[in-house]
Amino acid sequence: MTLTEIKQAVDDGKIVHWGNNNYIVSKNRFGDYYIMCLSNKHSIGLTWADGVTINGLEDEFYLED
Repeated sequence: MTLTEIKQAVDDGKIVHWGNNNYIVSKNRFGDYYIMCLSNKHSIGLTWADGVTINGLEDEFYLED
């Protein structure tokens, strides 16, 4: 999934995973997108500080079935 596709899916209320089902992409109340580990609640930004480079490869992101 591209960055645009990931953001749109999250905005549409869909669940986007990264790598495996333990990681989900979410959006906070400030409009920031992040990747959260469900098992320990640790999170990182969806992108690097440049706002363009995704933390991960596009083909590692997928929608929950």
